[in-house]
Amino acid sequence: MSFIKSRLGMMMFLQYAVWGIWLPVLATYLQSPLAEGGLGFTSGQVGWIIGIAASIGAISAPFIAGQFADRYFSTEKFLALLLVLGGIVKITLSYQENFSSWLTLSILYSILYMPTLSLTNSMAFANLQNPDKEWPRIRVMGTFGWIAASWFFPMIWLQTNLEFQILPPFFVGTEVSDATARLADTLKVSGIISILYAGFCFLLPNTPPQKESVERLAFKKAFGLLSKKSFAVLVAASLPIAVIHQIYFMQTGPFFENQLGLLVTYIAPAMTVGQIAEIGVMAFLGIFLVKIGFRWTIFIGALAYFARYAIWGLISMQEPAGPSVDAAGQFVWTAPLMIGIFSQILHGVCYACFFASAYMYVDRIADEDIRNSAQTVFGIIILGLGPMFAGPFMGLLGSVFGEEGVVTDFAGMWFTLSVIALVTAAFVAFAFEDQTEVGFNEDPA
Repeated sequence: MSFIKSRLGMMMFLQYAVWGIWLPVLATYLQSPLAEGGLGFTSGQVGWIIGIAASIGAISAPFIAGQFADRYFSTEKFLALLLVLGGIVKITLSYQENFSSWLTLSILYSILYMPTLSLTNSMAFANLQNPDKEWPRIRVMGTFGWIAASWFFPMIWLQTNLEFQILPPFFVGTEVSDATARLADTLKVSGIISILYAGFCFLLPNTPPQKESVERLAFKKAFGLLSKKSFAVLVAASLPIAVIHQIYFMQTGPFFENQLGLLVTYIAPAMTVGQIAEIGVMAFLGIFLVKIGFRWTIFIGALAYFARYAIWGLISMQEPAGPSVDAAGQFVWTAPLMIGIFSQILHGVCYACFFASAYMYVDRIADEDIRNSAQTVFGIIILGLGPMFAGPFMGLLGSVFGEEGVVTDFAGMWFTLSVIALVTAAFVAFAFEDQTEVGFNEDPA
């Protein structure tokens, strides 16, 4: 069994390495001017590529993975097929330069990749003897894969004359002159890893299709959860948080580079501070839920979004910083840069306390026969509608707080998002009622 768990752990590592190598730096590559090696897209166009494309993939994923793949194919074989096709699309995407091609291929890639998230989860649950205990250890390997990919590529491919230092980013050197243009290579490497990962799938446990009957009205019954006030409030609060969460991936890279002066090389490693914090917070999430319950844990998650964006707004009120290097071209810390990067510790609180807790809450209040469908419905709303709204909203932010559609007034943008988070946190505090609390449904008489 330990051999099976090690293979499942490697599966998760590769699953998120494929994603983590390109997503943190994609906005920087797309939005940087042509003269600097980028593609010169507007913030709104970046929003469509990262937001709308992801939402289409998230909405289609349950039907591809659940209603099609799970019924007719062995999971590991269908996973391999999607990974090969996705890898080919990703490599092709790296050679595209116009917006229409990028949007079309990004949508296609999202449709191919997003179902693999569900497939890897279902495969792990199907082959673990004690999922409640063993699943977190398997899933955390995915976070390590994301972190490793985010660090390894820029350290090796975007720098020369590497030297070790005690403080992050640990391995520093001289950034290559065409670093921004080289960000396109993250797509090629992601595609190659995806194809190699497809080969590894044939070493995974055989997981045959599920032949059992599925309740035909499960989805309808799951949507019926909206009649419960707590679920309806949770959905209403999750939508704006999902929107501002997606904008984090759209604008953090350009913010770090253009406002705080961080070199392109260190954007992806800097953003992994959030994933590292996520691991730590997740370890204590159970304690939070026992001590203060779902209502206040979710409230803290929303409040963490407010705190992070408010901090970023405050440090954006000064003039944009120059490159964070000394005369020899070596990386140096500045106070705003240090605050900006390490405030991402709040990202761990944001994700664990809000989204992880929300998914756990849905599982608690749903009847046993519709739990999977309830998670799928909630995922469609959060992972589908959230990014879909984030795309045009990012275009609006680019128009209001930018020049020629590209955000330049980062303070205005971050403060706007912080207000949305604060209002949402207040909404949760006053409107959300935890139906899992002892005595909530008991007759007072």
